[in-house]
Amino acid sequence: MREPASLLEVYSIVCPISKNVCADGRGDATLDIRWLTEYAVQAVLGEAMDETTFRRVTDLVAAIEARPFPRMREAVPAYCTVTVYFPPLSDRERGAVEAWLRERMRDASAARGGEPRVRIVDIPVEYGGECGPDLAFVAAHNGIREEDVIRIHCSRKYPVHMIGFLPGFPYLGRVSDRIAAPRKSVPRPLVPAGSVGIAGNQTGIYPTPSPGGWQIIGRTPLVLFDPNREPPNLLSPGDRVRFVPMRPQHGSAT
Repeated sequence: MREPASLLEVYSIVCPISKNVCADGRGDATLDIRWLTEYAVQAVLGEAMDETTFRRVTDLVAAIEARPFPRMREAVPAYCTVTVYFPPLSDRERGAVEAWLRERMRDASAARGGEPRVRIVDIPVEYGGECGPDLAFVAAHNGIREEDVIRIHCSRKYPVHMIGFLPGFPYLGRVSDRIAAPRKSVPRPLVPAGSVGIAGNQTGIYPTPSPGGWQIIGRTPLVLFDPNREPPNLLSPGDRVRFVPMRPQHGSAT
């Protein structure tokens, strides 16, 4: 048996797919409904971490929050999916949930014509030096200067696809291929809070001290997670992050 080509293909093998799929009304998406357990249903909205799928995910979350299903506990977005959690459901209730989810997809499609209102959050970053010990590696890996890595990293507004791994950890994407870099072969036992890293074509920020294998290129003084704050997370799925270079100790970032 060949190895599955993608994570979504793995899902299709291990999770039942509803035969009740529906086009979103514009011909640009199909809603696959997958029951992960008797209390978790997942809508699959694409196969790539791209702008189109990001918009589909955020639109569906907004539609779900506007008209939630009774007893729904939570809707959790990810790169290509939205998973909705419930108390354990009967077969009859599961059918009603599928019909409700298809209706919310139609709502999301109808709302997609306008320009979305997006919260942009500026994240100040001190790049390089003790704050970014892997900046030199990322530059050398891509055959460019450290200043170029900083400039390119700060040139985009990154969508927050999801929060995970640690409370408040934002998975952002995508970085330019010019600064993409592999994870460390041996993870660090401790990455300081606020560390900004690159792993493959993703970038992210460690909200608390943690082991980690991302290439650390800088650090922000902002607190990404505070359990005494409401909400505790600085960032939420659907936001966009703009990195702003602070004056680094080793020279200009521009």
